[in-house]
Amino acid sequence: MAQQLSVQPAAGPRRTVLTGARIARPSGLVERGRIIVEGGRITAVHSRDADLTEDRGADAVDLTGHLVVPGFVDMHVHGGGGGSFSSADPGECMTVVETHRRHGTTSMVASTVTGELSELARQAGVLAELVQQGELAGIHFEGPFISPQRCGAHQPGLLRDPDPSDVRKLLDAAHGTAAMMTVAPELPGGLASVRLLADAGVIAAVGHTDSSYDAARQAIDAGATVATHLFNAMPPLGHRAPGPVAALLEDERITVELINDGTHLHPAMLQLAVREAGGGRVAFITDAMGAAGMDDGRYPLGPMQVEVREGVARIADGPTAGSIAGSTLTLDRAFQRAVLVDGLTVDQTVQALSATPARLLGIDDRTGSLAAGKDADLVVLDAAFALVGVMRRGEWVVRPQSA
Repeated sequence: MAQQLSVQPAAGPRRTVLTGARIARPSGLVERGRIIVEGGRITAVHSRDADLTEDRGADAVDLTGHLVVPGFVDMHVHGGGGGSFSSADPGECMTVVETHRRHGTTSMVASTVTGELSELARQAGVLAELVQQGELAGIHFEGPFISPQRCGAHQPGLLRDPDPSDVRKLLDAAHGTAAMMTVAPELPGGLASVRLLADAGVIAAVGHTDSSYDAARQAIDAGATVATHLFNAMPPLGHRAPGPVAALLEDERITVELINDGTHLHPAMLQLAVREAGGGRVAFITDAMGAAGMDDGRYPLGPMQVEVREGVARIADGPTAGSIAGSTLTLDRAFQRAVLVDGLTVDQTVQALSATPARLLGIDDRTGSLAAGKDADLVVLDAAFALVGVMRRGEWVVRPQSA
């Protein structure tokens, strides 16, 4: 007699049901809503009156009194957790990724720092593999094609004019994973490089620039679509020389990055940018370096050393000593500050931290909002807008303690 085999039915995708929370949706806040997660994706978002039969056999998580928002999308981050994307070390790069994930950033672009072209190409090769593995959303080259007059924390001796052939070398080194490149358009080759980037489907960002109003307008017409950390590392607004800030704020084709850490921008300037650009043209970023999520001390930033005191990072020595060197910001703190200090609504803040950067990066079909069919990337906040939970692709990175 043939041996009888006991065949167990294959287990279906695990289902998680989040109940009781306010839910930030594109159409507005849903009170006491329910989110169904299955197989790493959101399968439904319901109001309080939904049928509860979907809860049977699920991992039910009661989030009453909490707010659930989409996972944050950071399109400009250099490091965190003591690590740097410029290290070109896969393990150290993942330390950065994991640090920011614990603070709610479920999608991020790895930003480099000015260096020799050969070194940047080497870094791009390592980062490209992490993009291909789904750990990163792309690569952002910040430098070396920026202005010596506005180099900030970038090493002046390594800067160069944006020759399109050099721009192409870095794009090739990224193997199709380059998401953005910052260029000072007033430099020789600047406008040609902006056109090359736009034609290649890579975001051309105006930043670290000493350009005039007219030069910035020319860059926008050539295809630039982002302002790298608006206000920082560019001429200020002037009543006779409006400079790039006015051009970048007024043009609907431009999305402006803002570093909302209380150090890079006065609240009045952030509020000015939000009013002028509107909610759909503002993307909050961290521009974080290795000290994000860490204590004060000395940290590397590309080829330079940075001293962090009271959470503010500055170049430790050399010709740019004392310059602010990125931030120690995490996006959960940016969210909390936007609502409690800057007076933005939850909807405005969600748009700036999730929906707008996801759209810019071309990943809004799978993340950036809470909707059926999208990845289960979400952040749970308490009544004071402090982070208490993070889910990425259906897996808890930080599970709410009450759950």
